[in-house]
Amino acid sequence: MNWIKNVVRPKIRGIWRKRDGRENKWVKCPETGQMVFHRDLEANQFVIPGSGYHMRMAARTRLERLFDGGEFEQIKPPEVPLDPLKFRDERRYTDRLKDARAKTGLDDAILLGTGRLDGLQTVAAMPKDPPMNAKSCAAAGGARMQEGILSLMQMPRTTIAVQRLREARLPYLVVLTHPTTGGVTASYAMLGDIHIAEPGALIGFAGPRVIEQTIREKLPAGFQRAEYLLEHGMVDMVVHRHDLRATLSRLCRMLLKAPALTEIIAAPARANGPVPEPGQSGEADTDTADLVVDAPGDRARGDAAHKDQTA
Repeated sequence: MNWIKNVVRPKIRGIWRKRDGRENKWVKCPETGQMVFHRDLEANQFVIPGSGYHMRMAARTRLERLFDGGEFEQIKPPEVPLDPLKFRDERRYTDRLKDARAKTGLDDAILLGTGRLDGLQTVAAMPKDPPMNAKSCAAAGGARMQEGILSLMQMPRTTIAVQRLREARLPYLVVLTHPTTGGVTASYAMLGDIHIAEPGALIGFAGPRVIEQTIREKLPAGFQRAEYLLEHGMVDMVVHRHDLRATLSRLCRMLLKAPALTEIIAAPARANGPVPEPGQSGEADTDTADLVVDAPGDRARGDAAHKDQTA
């Protein structure tokens, strides 16, 4: 056995891979094939510079980019029974859950946080892509078969949570990202006061391939995409990710009848002279707005359910 060749060299190569693996990572655009360096992609909010294609974005990253200064307080979802049906296929369901939680660092497939959006107290819910699909906000799909009817029952539960927000007269905004399908579309993802979609997002109940096989007809170009749904009145606006934070801030203030950000900035300027930067001005509003974003977005008040599997 050649000890240097079979042991020493692989270890040295492994060390260099660990150091250089991330630095040499390039990302390929799914639409155009354009190669983008990962640091450039991250700096551009995971939007491909040439094509404008919106890549998937981690839940924690979305929250950090949403809230002022990237600071927020994480909300712990309520504990739920692990495996009420005692389901088992190739592996026990409890083992699958244990592995998923270990890899994501979360007990559920949703990340809930509260913080300030341009000074306005806001609650947001973001999906966390786990190794096994689960039910969460509006970038998800159907129900997990391991939970059967219990998973489907989360749909009316989230609907009730949305109704509680309405009774409290709090705005509920939904951001639909790619993909939003199945039970999510059939429940809370379509119950918002305003529905915002990211460009090119696939939004629907069943996927286009399933629909074509069922009706045996070719679907129109762009069917179920954000722009198509905007033309047909299913969503209220399609907003580029670069403009999303400002749009959410403006809508929250409008629905809460809070002073516009420009008015808050101008007030101290008239009294003291210098104008502070946006997000650093005035006292914070006491009302709370609720958002469901990437809405691969669950319930902003902690009524979290498991994330849907894409249909």
